[in-house]
Amino acid sequence: MFHFLVQTHSGMWGIMVLLFILGFAFYRQRGWKIGLRLAYLVMIVTGVWMLALKGFPWLFILKGILALILIGIMEMTLARRKRKEPTFFMWLLIIVILIVILLIGYGVF
Repeated sequence: MFHFLVQTHSGMWGIMVLLFILGFAFYRQRGWKIGLRLAYLVMIVTGVWMLALKGFPWLFILKGILALILIGIMEMTLARRKRKEPTFFMWLLIIVILIVILLIGYGVF
């Protein structure tokens, strides 16, 4: 069961990044954002489930908190894009936090 959760969770990360880029590029279409929010939901559910199975190790709790912050920043970036405000700093934050999350997830930290 744990292997299935890991595969689903890691696959959702890839899908989430792709849907975010598509949602940013095609900011007038709602479908990309709806799909992105569904990916958030699946990612959060599988992440919490894996945390429960692992016994809530502190490093993965930190990863979860960073992931929730990343989701918030991604939503703010999409909102800024829709209002045609600058998004460079938001993209910088997204890239840095995403790299840290991936390094934790793949066991580098």
